[in-house]
Amino acid sequence: MQHDIYLAAAADKNLELALKVLPAIVVIMAASAVCGRLAILVKQPRVLGEMIAGVLLGPTLFGALFPAAQKAVFPVEVKPILYVLSTIGLTLFMFLVGAGMDHGSADGARQGKQAAVLAVSGVVPSLLLGAGAGYVLYDRLSRPDVGALEFAFFVGGALSITAFPMLARILYERGLQNSTLGRMTLLGASVDDAAAWCFLAVLSAVHAKAGAWHVFRTVGLAAVFAAFMLLVVSKLLRPLGNSVERTGRFGFDQMYLVVGIVILSGYFTDYIGIYSVFGGFIAGLAMPRNPAFREALHGRMMDLVCVLLLPVFFAFSGLNTQLNGLAGWGMVLPFLLILAAGFVGKYFGCAFAMKGAGFSWRESYAVGGLMNARGLMILIFINIGLAQGMITQDVFSLLVLVAVVTTAAAMPLYRWALPERIEKRLGSAHVAQTRLSDSSASLDQAAAAPEQRFPAGSHSS
Repeated sequence: MQHDIYLAAAADKNLELALKVLPAIVVIMAASAVCGRLAILVKQPRVLGEMIAGVLLGPTLFGALFPAAQKAVFPVEVKPILYVLSTIGLTLFMFLVGAGMDHGSADGARQGKQAAVLAVSGVVPSLLLGAGAGYVLYDRLSRPDVGALEFAFFVGGALSITAFPMLARILYERGLQNSTLGRMTLLGASVDDAAAWCFLAVLSAVHAKAGAWHVFRTVGLAAVFAAFMLLVVSKLLRPLGNSVERTGRFGFDQMYLVVGIVILSGYFTDYIGIYSVFGGFIAGLAMPRNPAFREALHGRMMDLVCVLLLPVFFAFSGLNTQLNGLAGWGMVLPFLLILAAGFVGKYFGCAFAMKGAGFSWRESYAVGGLMNARGLMILIFINIGLAQGMITQDVFSLLVLVAVVTTAAAMPLYRWALPERIEKRLGSAHVAQTRLSDSSASLDQAAAAPEQRFPAGSHSS
């Protein structure tokens, strides 16, 4: 009898928690849907509206205007659940980002070298300028238990990142993803992001302060894990990709396998002291490169992740963002310094690299604007830093504001550099180039196999 009462009480507690979590998720989804739609109406990417929705649900607006209602919707006991959901969502999202990268399809050595130059130009200037700004602001903004160089390079690393998924979506919407400009930009941005995650992994290991052995152990285990996934697991998964390509079927058995690999990868990287998003990202890179497999994978998972789990992450980030406390010259000047360092380094660094690769100034500045958007990726980066105690709440809020401003500026800068008439001209040139390539390929194939045109026993006139 007492056992039954205990089970009933436990069940009641679980039900009570569920009745608090589910309304919070509904509010998050509603705010994300409304703000995402408003962003589209003003010709901004949906993700910008979702980012702003997360900030508005926190203490910046909802908590400032209706503190009692905000506490009722997001009570203390709900936040750990939101954190777990956001972690799962981020791990799956970074997995899909990794799985969508064309890291093995550079069009020749020349384009690969140009993309590498673009990637370096997108990372190094913003990293150094951001680190310089962080070093100058160390005494004012940093935690006392974080070293000056660690804080400086964290700020620089956050500013060096690019919103690769958003950039890819913009190029796909405009039909430029397979143009020379589009392929090179996507490859450069993917290298940018991969470098940023590796850099953050090293910073996380250093921040643990468990001695040089611990740092080398963590980094070494991460390297072994990446090598195992990319060299062993990727080969074992090739038959899966070939099967989906051949049959067009991607069923539950395949989904169990893929999701299991992602969760185990995230668990392992969490276990060795690196955030689970690294595991998800590497697992994505290890997936088969078959177009049909990637299309089926994204079709099955991306919508659910973006509609349900990522808005939870934005809201969880917003609950930690207090922009009201940034008023006054005491925080405005640091914000402007960090924003300027990130913008100048990324925008002009990428633009000059594109110009050096032979593109026009308009194309170069368009790519600089897109690469300067940081979107969701910087939020992941700084959430890890906040969770691990590398930055303060004020620095977190400053960098959230930088993420919103640079992401909002991306499309206006792109449209200023490439007005619609010039963009259409680029698209037309790409279509013509594609048709010429297809025609040349057909002629080469016909010349190489004349027996297909004139089989044995037939006569040509």
